[in-house]
Amino acid sequence: MFVPDRIRAAHEAIDPEYRDTPFFRSEVLGRRVGARTWVKDETATPIGSFKGRGVSWWMHENPGVERIVCASAGNFGQAVARIGSAQRRNVTVFASRNANPAKIDAMRRFGATVVLEGDDFDAAKEAARAEAARTGAFFLEDGREPEIAEGAGTIALECTEYVEFETVYVPIGNGSLAGGIGSWVRHACPAARIVGVVAAAAPAMERSWRSRAIIVTPTADTIADGIAVRVPVPESLGPLGEVLDDCVLVGESAIVEAMRLLWTEEELLSEPAGAVALAGALTSGPSGPGDVLIPVCGRNLDERRRAEWLG
Repeated sequence: MFVPDRIRAAHEAIDPEYRDTPFFRSEVLGRRVGARTWVKDETATPIGSFKGRGVSWWMHENPGVERIVCASAGNFGQAVARIGSAQRRNVTVFASRNANPAKIDAMRRFGATVVLEGDDFDAAKEAARAEAARTGAFFLEDGREPEIAEGAGTIALECTEYVEFETVYVPIGNGSLAGGIGSWVRHACPAARIVGVVAAAAPAMERSWRSRAIIVTPTADTIADGIAVRVPVPESLGPLGEVLDDCVLVGESAIVEAMRLLWTEEELLSEPAGAVALAGALTSGPSGPGDVLIPVCGRNLDERRRAEWLG
């Protein structure tokens, strides 16, 4: 697990633009989930996702790194680009040739050099790793750096100040979000049940968590591009093994249903990966009379997909 004191320190150091996002109880979602349901809206940041928390904390702890290379499906890259460029760091982001065009445009707009390489996120990551080795830049990998998870853990810190949760659903991509939130919840609400949620069409992290070993899948073909992991990050599995009580798979239709519910009932725009926690809660059924936490982690949709899924 990640150390609670480090998560507290991260909360003090993170740029306020990425902190203290909206937190509210949703009566209508609660009726669908079958429990008192609380939403943490991480879409309400300058980059439309939670990624600024961990990146801001990593930058704070690593002031001497001037050249950064990373890989991203889009949201992590936006955070590295925006925060790094503001600090006059040189940022190069590798993304797949199939990455969300809106996210690619945002990464460039925030100041990163964006290189499109490979047919999926993990292929782009290998190209990024090779580029960092060739140039001597720092390879910043989401899921490997503890500060990224500690920053993500501040989401839960802000929620447990007000509510003691019985169940927490959290998406699993590279593992930083689930590891960070899970570590804080395990500290603040020891009896809580922490459930990771993975897209069934990209099951590598769920399989790896269950087997306690790296399981690589041939594809990660899900609309939830932010959690479309084919090759798990080894460093992320240890914390997940310590904090998760269960891990559930959700189908593509369940993800779209969750997006539509957030939009129609709460006027909350979510991308697929951002709605996965709600999809997990709906798929799992009633969790009991206690309080349930649903983080909504990102809103970055291109217009075509928004029209297709949300009308």
